[in-house]
Amino acid sequence: MRRAFCYSIPALAVLVAGLALAADKKDKPRKTGPAEEKRSESPQLPAEMARHFKDLDRNGDGFLQRDELPESMRDNFAKIDLDKDGQISPEEFLRGWAHFQPRRRPSDLVSILIEMSDCDECCADELQEMYETLHKVDKNGDGKIDADELKAAREQIASARVKRILKVLDSNKDGKISREEARGLVRENFDKLDKNRDGFIDHKELMYAATERPQTLPAGKTPLPGTKRSEQSEKK
Repeated sequence: MRRAFCYSIPALAVLVAGLALAADKKDKPRKTGPAEEKRSESPQLPAEMARHFKDLDRNGDGFLQRDELPESMRDNFAKIDLDKDGQISPEEFLRGWAHFQPRRRPSDLVSILIEMSDCDECCADELQEMYETLHKVDKNGDGKIDADELKAAREQIASARVKRILKVLDSNKDGKISREEARGLVRENFDKLDKNRDGFIDHKELMYAATERPQTLPAGKTPLPGTKRSEQSEKK
């Protein structure tokens, strides 16, 4: 009996020590590393983004490394990795979602119209109108639109717009718009439009405003990909 009682004392000590250790772990928060802290602070991604993130995260560590991204997305890795730790967290993924989308160009409108239209007849009419407009721009009929043809077409469209403005605002039909005749944006920008400061806006001044193009891109703007200006900026 005494031997059994002696054996029970070490066993009871181990049990008590185990319970104390468990309680101590419960009371003291577990230390987490930077990666775990970063993961715990990450926002809940929308369902579509969450699925995409999970598909890309091949090693399942909750972050995206550069080699886990498709090659088409790797060029933007540095822009998305905001804290520069070499991996993309769900929060960075959410904030940089736009960089994962293919960059759209105005010419994509044709493909979108063909693919997304729910009315083939309406879509065909719109595409036919586009085709006829482009066909008119191609003055020499070589099947291509060069810079000179584009400039001429732009000036023709601007001239037609200017004529409509003059017809509406030039009430006394003297071929120019006075400050009293001006309305809307023409009135708001009258002093800018009136280049010679004679108190009137004529056809030439309206054409200048309608066809003026900035020589340099505004700050923060990027040229369309694939254009000559884009190629020049990439060389720089």
